[in-house]
Order: sequence, then C-alpha cells, then structure tokens
Amino acid sequence: MVEWHKATVAEIHDETATARSLRLKIDDWPGQLSGQHLDIRVTAPDGYQASREYSIASGASTDPDALVEVSIEELADGELSPYLVRGVEVGDMLEVRGPVGGYFVWRPEQTDPVQLIAGGSGVVPLMSMLRTHAAAGHPTPMRLLYSVRAPEFVFYMHELMQLAQNSNDSVMLDYAYTRQTPDGWPRSAGRLTRDEVVQLTLPPEQNPMTYICGPNSFVENIAMWMVDLGHPAERVRTERFGGA
Repeated sequence: MVEWHKATVAEIHDETATARSLRLKIDDWPGQLSGQHLDIRVTAPDGYQASREYSIASGASTDPDALVEVSIEELADGELSPYLVRGVEVGDMLEVRGPVGGYFVWRPEQTDPVQLIAGGSGVVPLMSMLRTHAAAGHPTPMRLLYSVRAPEFVFYMHELMQLAQNSNDSVMLDYAYTRQTPDGWPRSAGRLTRDEVVQLTLPPEQNPMTYICGPNSFVENIAMWMVDLGHPAERVRTERFGGA
C-alpha cells in the first residue's frame, strides 16, 4: 500500500495568473518515473481533509533528497486547487502519497520517437518526460503539440523554448492557441482540427509512442484521430485531468 509522506513547500513559482508550481521536499520519497502523479492531502484546523491527484512535473529521479515539482491550475469550483495556488506559502506542510502510475510513463531506455500532445495544464506530465529526455541527453526525437487558450496561459514557456533550442533538433515544439494568438502568428485562434493534427505530429510511418493529456473531450478526440490516421491503438497512451 502506498503511504502518505510529509512534504514541506520549499519553493513556489507562478506559471500563469491562475497557476503555480510548488517544489516539495518530501520525507522518505522513493523517487519517480517521468509521467507519474501523486496525491496531495491538506488537513484544515477543524480536522477536515481534502486530497486530490496532481501530475509530477519533475523529471525522473531516484534521489530521495531531490525536490519534487507539481504544477497546479486553479479551478474556480475546485476544493483544493484554489488553496494550493493562492494560499500555500514556502515552509508550509502538506502530505503526499505516491508516486502512482506505470502506464503513462516514458523511460530513457525507450528508443522510439515520441509524440506528446497536451491540452492546457495537461502539459505537466509531458514536461516531466521532456525534462527526463533533456537530462539524459537523449537523441530520440520528441515532439510536443501544445493546445492552450492564449500565450499568457502557457506553462514553462521559457524552459520549453530552451529545451527546443538546446536539443540539437531532437525536440520540436508546436503551439495551437484556441482563443488568442500572438501578433503575427501564422495560425488563427481555434481548436485543433484533424488536418492540423496530421500536419503537426509525427506520422505513423515513424511509429512514435504517443502520449496525450488534457481534458476528457480533448483527449478522446485527439486519440481517436491518431488511431484513424494509422497509429496503433496500443501506442497511443492517454491520461485525463485529475481532481480539483
């Protein structure tokens, strides 16, 4: 049984106006694979407890002393995310349980090309894979298609740019803005279409392993398109958002 661990908030970084990353020092943490998640639990002064599942943004690690990063977007009707985004301070104590998950993971020993497709904050576990890829100096092609409302809602913007620039062309980055684009952006704002997925993802002939994460409808549509385009269903791995 996976046990709860005490965690201290060591660092806080705002990702957007409605999202932040917390870096946690977790007691007796066993390490994690890229793409795994954990549960965070908070106990109120009256004893009421709330817990939710969040993806791990940190790359794979076996170092028990390494800080573990989670990136959380505030949901207006959320029970826990508003507190984690606006109420938590450095030095606060939380409880975490994990890591959890062995299906939606990428390991450096994998040699096939990788297609990552994110909807909104679904980029978090995919960022873990990109960080693991970069830390290993991995030559395998890894391409990210990131669908997001507008530039100000992009998580990890500068780090993503640096990863692509420093990868010797092994990392490719494509954005699809759904509501507002930067000035001069070649694509109009709007949801991804099937034709755009064809243009902005690795083709079936390259036999990539595909990881898709985001809201339910986004994941279902993109996964269906990928299979229709000829990607084997067993090579299209999906993960939906967790709780709030």
